[in-house]
Amino acid sequence: QVQLVESGGGLVQAGGSLRLECAASGRGFSSYPVAWFRQAPEKGRQVVAAISWSGSTTYYADYLKGRFTISRDNAKNTVYLHMNNLQPADTAVYYCAARGSPYNDFVAYAAGDYDYWGQGTQVTISS
Repeated sequence: QVQLVESGGGLVQAGGSLRLECAASGRGFSSYPVAWFRQAPEKGRQVVAAISWSGSTTYYADYLKGRFTISRDNAKNTVYLHMNNLQPADTAVYYCAARGSPYNDFVAYAAGDYDYWGQGTQVTISS
């Protein structure tokens, strides 16, 4: 069983940056693909970015236009989401999720493909 805890959210002005962290406990996390999702009020959950267990493969949603970077440090059981040039449209609760498929370099981007979820961290961007 894997437990995930997100941190790093907050309130920033448009154009600012944040770094989200997803810290994991439990066995297996370092071998699992991980993704970040977000959910804005009255909207569905959408994928932001995903990374394979080794970090060799990444996926980004097209709407990001290169502003975000996902990375991981398996020695620390942590996945990061670096977010630059944040805009009000990025306001949402951000969730990390792990897929219980060890040593899989395939990167999934559907919420249903992920087995473990954190509670989320709020990101609010003011204009």
